[in-house]
Amino acid sequence: MMTPAEIKTYLKRIGIEDIQPPTLSYLTQLHRAHVASISWQTIDIVAGRPAPIDLDECVRLMLSNRSGYCFHLNGAFSVLLRSLGFRVFWHRAGVQPLGQEPRINSFHLGLTVSLPNEEQQEQRYIVDVGLGDMPYEPIPLQIGTYEQGPLRYQVESSGVVQGGWRLVHDPNASFVGVDFAPDDLEDLEEFKPKHEFYSTSPESPWYKLFLVRHRHATGSNELRGCIWNKRGIDGIEKIELRTKSQWLEVLGDVFQEHLVNYSKLERDDLWNRVWNYHEEWKKANQK
Repeated sequence: MMTPAEIKTYLKRIGIEDIQPPTLSYLTQLHRAHVASISWQTIDIVAGRPAPIDLDECVRLMLSNRSGYCFHLNGAFSVLLRSLGFRVFWHRAGVQPLGQEPRINSFHLGLTVSLPNEEQQEQRYIVDVGLGDMPYEPIPLQIGTYEQGPLRYQVESSGVVQGGWRLVHDPNASFVGVDFAPDDLEDLEEFKPKHEFYSTSPESPWYKLFLVRHRHATGSNELRGCIWNKRGIDGIEKIELRTKSQWLEVLGDVFQEHLVNYSKLERDDLWNRVWNYHEEWKKANQK
């Protein structure tokens, strides 16, 4: 559990000033604020400086104006929610990339929160601040379709595991969906070898892919290498960032990624690395 001072610092980071009782309204406010303030990113992986996923470390990242990817973001958010009195549950999950099959492989940390409904019966909600172009607010764990800004989500029964559920992403999004196992986990040990692979293996999809994603009320932003994708109600606009100053400005102003853990020389090195990857990508796609 977090200390009162840590809770205050975390809430300030996401622009929340007051502590309220653990209600759906407050959960929704926290979720929106988190995804709007803290991006999903592979920056540290590409730089060869991945952060551990121990819960204390995940929280420290958020308190020091840093971020991470699913294990860090959902791990830290789950600790914040529990410290605020919410009943939070961890689940094994798996993201289905475009062109691949559904799976539950523990490469994603799923969260649900249980709250009493109007009849004082427990209602579960899917909570996820670690999916990149993620839901903007909690989604009821009930079969149905849920629209949030320009993105549409569906909740279905999982075809991968009995009793599980599936969150189907918007047809135009970066992945197809996520399947979740119904069992509640007691710790995050299940995910540590997956994080080790994701963050250090040359076979990892994130090993050389600089990717930052951020969600807001009317759409989302993605910085893939040096290509900035802006999604809104009118579609997607693509902008190539060709200079270091422009790239750093977008990172800071749009994604709130100020690279606080990197020196000037390290930022220069990161830019050069990302630009070289970008040039390699452009050559490969011109063939």
